[in-house]
Amino acid sequence: MQEALQILNKYWKHNSFRSLQQDIIESVHNGKDTMAILPTGGGKSICFQVPALMKEGICLVISPLVALMKDQVANLQKRDIKAIALTGGIATEEIIDLLDNCQYGNYKFLYLSPERLQGDWILDRIKNLPINLIAIDEAHCVSQWGHDFRPAYLKISHLKEHFPKIPFLALTATATPKVKEDIIKDLNLKQPAVFQKSFARENLAYMVFEVEDKLYRIQQILIKNPAPSIIYVRNRKSCLDMAAQLNTLGFRATYYHGGLSYKEKEKNMQRWMNEEVQVIVATNAFGMGIDKSNVKTVIHIQLPENLENYYQEAGRAGRDGNKAFAILLNSPSDSIQAASQFIHNLPDRSFLNLAFVKLCNYFQIAYGEGINEQFTFNLNHFCSKYSFPILKTYQALQFLDQQGIINLSQEFSEKITLQFLIPSKEVIRYISLNPNDEEIILAILRTYPGIYEMQTPFNLSLIAKKAGVKDDAVHLVLKKLAEKEIIEYHAKNNDATIVFNEVREDERTINRVIKHLDQQNQLKKEHLASVIEYIQNKNHCKNQLLLDYFGEKSNQECGICSFCISNAKPTNIDQELSNTILLLLQKEDSNSRELEKKTQKSADAIIFALQTLLEQNKIKILPNNKYTLQ
Repeated sequence: MQEALQILNKYWKHNSFRSLQQDIIESVHNGKDTMAILPTGGGKSICFQVPALMKEGICLVISPLVALMKDQVANLQKRDIKAIALTGGIATEEIIDLLDNCQYGNYKFLYLSPERLQGDWILDRIKNLPINLIAIDEAHCVSQWGHDFRPAYLKISHLKEHFPKIPFLALTATATPKVKEDIIKDLNLKQPAVFQKSFARENLAYMVFEVEDKLYRIQQILIKNPAPSIIYVRNRKSCLDMAAQLNTLGFRATYYHGGLSYKEKEKNMQRWMNEEVQVIVATNAFGMGIDKSNVKTVIHIQLPENLENYYQEAGRAGRDGNKAFAILLNSPSDSIQAASQFIHNLPDRSFLNLAFVKLCNYFQIAYGEGINEQFTFNLNHFCSKYSFPILKTYQALQFLDQQGIINLSQEFSEKITLQFLIPSKEVIRYISLNPNDEEIILAILRTYPGIYEMQTPFNLSLIAKKAGVKDDAVHLVLKKLAEKEIIEYHAKNNDATIVFNEVREDERTINRVIKHLDQQNQLKKEHLASVIEYIQNKNHCKNQLLLDYFGEKSNQECGICSFCISNAKPTNIDQELSNTILLLLQKEDSNSRELEKKTQKSADAIIFALQTLLEQNKIKILPNNKYTLQ
């Protein structure tokens, strides 16, 4: 494998491979179908990039992540390696030119999404390319038991018919035993060599804390560990709020979410990468392809949807091998909120059927018609027209997209953002002078209480409905307020696009795919149940719980997670403080700050003692965020 090392050194300036990389490269180079399960940061891309450069021809890379494709192509091009990505929004003529370049221009890598393979003419062009390796990234997407199933992945196995002698390399960071079986079966891998790195991260301490004041605990953590940190939140508003709160407290923080422009994302990410700021507050849109080795702390302040996502996000800490922390802050209401977000908004059979019928009516598609018709689509307006809940409707449309019934462009950032620039008393004065605008302005202020502090995503159709007027009336008022510099108002023309792939057959269409919906809903319920088990289990090491979830058994406790630390033999000082806290709680329920004040002990000591008492079931936390005796 001397040639592989020479390529690694020439293009990446490394003198040796990471664990398992060389074995995977050798397997692929020898023409064997291969499956590689390497946790986040394990260097999966090297496993196909190096062997592809060792042979004549081009490597076909199938990936569901546009951002990651663009990032990898840019990195290859920086190293003078010719690479192309067929991402969405590229005109047919341009795709033809790009594929011509692949055929005649000595390109080494062609990246595309699995959905691109569903276009017959694209597949015909690919069949004529000198393919030397087919790499399938995020291979867990092929499994209906995976956390991100994409039906288009099931079509990838058809490439075997056209390239029977070309090795497949299936790559993923997380896969349960069931998902591993599906990858091999559904990709039609022939006697594959399977390489799996342990899911254990010896330097990463998994911490789960029951807290009543999350911001206060975050403040303590960031003071104690002033190194680069990531805080994961559930939505865009939480992103902005948390970053603003941290900056107010004196920390340097920025934010990252899917609604930002490319420029804003790049600027905020680079500030964090260059350590101009300590913290980046992010939704799960952040992280793919990000490789910052010295992240000390990853904090989740809300429950993740599944343990696969949690493991990947937590795994962005400690890649340099130094001790790092993956902290999940949990409060009594979090499980209820997670169920509300992830489970209660799942569309059932009747809602899916209703949403599909109304979607057809919305575009005036008659029964038996509609195939290949394309429309611009505003989700907010559609939901407002039919009084549909937005999140549930979006999930229903996503499911129809996954099943190939429609194609839905993923452009659901808010169309309008606005912020009031004058004080509230001046707004009231304006209303008194312009009574015709009163209902609309009051509807805005009641719906968006934070609209004085920041640019706020704005649902125009919702405000029109609340004010009892048409959308155009709201538009006119916003325009007038912007002209008078009462508000700062940004409108973006970013409606989604929907393409109907089949004729309209209403229930017949839905009945054909309903078993997949039931299965998907059940899987999401099981995933959330696993997350809740992880946070509530007080009898096992957190590292062992994660390893067991991924089918890896370990008889040894990690010694550094929240369970192991609280389970360690307490010192006399710890025991004395615990006893003092129990005596104080006999008199009255208290929160951690009150106990800190009463005992005159450090915040860290109080937190440790409370965590220990919670693990021992001697105390519990109440909905009002105070501790009481069990």
